[in-house]
Amino acid sequence: MIVKLLAHTPDADRVCAAAARSCYSAKPAGELYDTMKDPAKFLANVVAMGHHSVIEHAVFTFSVEGVSRSLTHQLVRHRIASYSQQSQRYVSLNTPDYVVPEEIAKNPEAKKIFDDLMQQIWDTYNKLEDLGIIAEDARYVLPNACTTNITVTMNARQLMHFFTLRCCNRAQTEIRQLADEMLRLCKEACPNIFAYGGPSCVRGPCPEGEKCCGHSRKAEFLTVKEE
Repeated sequence: MIVKLLAHTPDADRVCAAAARSCYSAKPAGELYDTMKDPAKFLANVVAMGHHSVIEHAVFTFSVEGVSRSLTHQLVRHRIASYSQQSQRYVSLNTPDYVVPEEIAKNPEAKKIFDDLMQQIWDTYNKLEDLGIIAEDARYVLPNACTTNITVTMNARQLMHFFTLRCCNRAQTEIRQLADEMLRLCKEACPNIFAYGGPSCVRGPCPEGEKCCGHSRKAEFLTVKEE
């Protein structure tokens, strides 16, 4: 899995802080943007209070490479986002390229069964193409494990929601690894917007009830000092 932050709103912390301040000021955001003395601190306070509408003004675009179709089926359920995914209709996938789940990878017998099946699938795929079957029809035999590339654009508010769900220990391993890396990149780019980013246990008690994993990730993600 390779994750890159391709682009984001320039000076996003200041943009969002100016938007937030304009809600309580007679001055417009355009004027406040240039004159705010400590936008980072102001924004951090707003985000900490849960007023996340203002961070919708910050937008982030990621390139995600080498993840499974199983992951992207989960990813695109986050609807307030834009996606551009590698097409199996127009890209022939002649060489076996797939993701092996961790639980299978650490079991040698299971790994062999899995790899043997993947090879059979790709042999079938290639035989279909050799018979003149076009890629968009041959792809019906390809598995959820098949790798893909996807470009993802989300605003910061949707990213915070995404991190709440997918950085949780109860999320499937592969998409949790993706969410963790996306959050790391976001924190580097805009530390004040994402200071409280991560699963619910970063900001308070776990909402999972009896399904709670019992292993808070707060120490991993919280980047602000608590009073």
